[in-house]
Amino acid sequence: MTEILRGLGTDNMTQQAKRADARARVTVPEFRARKDRQEKLTMATAYDATFARMLDEGGVDSLLVGDSLGMVVQGQSSTLPVTLDEMIYHCRAVARGLARVPGGSRALIIGDMPFMSYQVDELSAMRNAGRFLAEGGAHAVKLEGGSPAMARTIARIVECGIPVIGHVGLTPQSIHAMGGFRVQGKSEEAAERVFQEAKAVEEAGAFAIVLEGIPEALGKRISEALAIPTIGIGAGVHCDGQVLVSYDLLGLTPDLKPKFVKRYADFFETGIAAARAYVDEVQRGVFPGPEHTFGAATSRPADAPKTQSNVVVVKPATETTSRRPEPLRAVSYGPTES
Repeated sequence: MTEILRGLGTDNMTQQAKRADARARVTVPEFRARKDRQEKLTMATAYDATFARMLDEGGVDSLLVGDSLGMVVQGQSSTLPVTLDEMIYHCRAVARGLARVPGGSRALIIGDMPFMSYQVDELSAMRNAGRFLAEGGAHAVKLEGGSPAMARTIARIVECGIPVIGHVGLTPQSIHAMGGFRVQGKSEEAAERVFQEAKAVEEAGAFAIVLEGIPEALGKRISEALAIPTIGIGAGVHCDGQVLVSYDLLGLTPDLKPKFVKRYADFFETGIAAARAYVDEVQRGVFPGPEHTFGAATSRPADAPKTQSNVVVVKPATETTSRRPEPLRAVSYGPTES
């Protein structure tokens, strides 16, 4: 009996340790160590306090405050118009959201350096990267490119004690030079260029690298060659982790449907249904009900149904509506994509 109790005690301690590890803060050294332990990393974009808290409580390892907010939040056609001050504003909001996570947050916050905030010269790149940490509450920054000049910029920022994540392949800030959002590294020559850029980013001191929009075989080759974690977005399953724009992940972008996206929810359709239910209840005098009203009970329309809860469960739009959710699909870029 003593041995059984002792065994149960050990099992309980093991489970408690696992739960503690699951909520332990993800630091830069821990992020890197995941590759050595062959544990997949998760990253998602966050632009405000509410999304930050939701994704952190969902177990996402790192939150990228991405310049993709230009497209999904601001309605721009690209990421290029996003400013440094706007990025720092959204970083602060994400940091505040994580500060409110019950029991403490765990996600690593990464600030995405916007167009022309690091390309002009190394001094301004270092100063602007520092603002993400000092003013935005970020733990690291991300920047695009792997040219010799960009490698020198990464090295200088790292020398300042600022952790850096690189980004090669399809780099959205170079959309015009690339002729649009096109898969990179399809030819042997182009693949070698992306590979060498990834190596240069690692040698410059980056602690991880995003691989975007490249053939799966190239993503595998780079992931096996680098000692730092690779985070894929449209780069196949062999990367050390994956990143998705949260609006895509949650089904909030009905007009943006990249091939590499898998939708895990359909918040846009659910939101339409919720809005319709709200409009209907207001017009019929059902909302606000007594449970939503201060003071003495007031008269209600005779035909108004009684509400039982503060929460109304609504279903996404059905086949009778003009919008239909896209089927959920797991997808990867292939070498024949244009």
